[in-house]
Amino acid sequence: MRATIIQTTLFWEDINKNLDHFSRLIDAIKEETDLIVLPEMFSTGFSMLPSKVAEKHQSKTFDWLQKKSKEKNCAIVGSVAVEETNKFYNRLHWVEPNGDFDFYDKRHLFRLAGEDKLYQPGSKKIVKTVQGFRILPLVCYDLRFPVWSRNKFNKENNTWQYDLLIYIANWPTVRSYPWKQLLIARAIENQCYVIGVNRIGADGNGYEHSGDSAVINPRGEIISALNTNEEKIETVLLDKNYLVDFRKVFPVGLDADEFDLK
Repeated sequence: MRATIIQTTLFWEDINKNLDHFSRLIDAIKEETDLIVLPEMFSTGFSMLPSKVAEKHQSKTFDWLQKKSKEKNCAIVGSVAVEETNKFYNRLHWVEPNGDFDFYDKRHLFRLAGEDKLYQPGSKKIVKTVQGFRILPLVCYDLRFPVWSRNKFNKENNTWQYDLLIYIANWPTVRSYPWKQLLIARAIENQCYVIGVNRIGADGNGYEHSGDSAVINPRGEIISALNTNEEKIETVLLDKNYLVDFRKVFPVGLDADEFDLK
């Protein structure tokens, strides 16, 4: 499976400017890809003014995502501030070129920014499939909570719940070291590929973001790391056979704890 990550700056609370910006970046992708990964709240930046920036579900940015997905013939994932039934959500949109779509509302809301007071938490994860890869997409602060991310192993048929874990983020530079280490930890403990896509540049509150987007294999080895503070698009090939073989050689799932999340 080919996955394309986009590390770039965002324009503060300006939906039109961001959509134009990402249109140019996506149109510049010349190689074939199966999945494009955008940062958290890519259309506005990590705004704590949802009454100003939130869109109705399946409105402008959603329509744009479906259009670009069809044009590039690939799935696209990214999160958007959404208003639904008079409540606000940091909603991850998953769209596919055939028109199928799904969404995940960010579970862990970043209380240091007051996100927990303004947005509603999600309660249900989604697992999507692209080119035989089962994919769990999550959002930013979710990275710090390994139980929510935990890959379940079915001992009856020797299968994992997912093969690729995605985190999309607006993760500030001051905490870039934990970002990089936790991405590696999630890959090792869940015996899966991990993609982390983070923005660069300063937001409207003056917080800097260094990017440090990466793709990591199930051994915890970095197979792609974008340069700090650099705008870049990169397409990475993920090898399903490598993952299957590694899980056979080191069948850690057979000794995994069974659990239910409440």
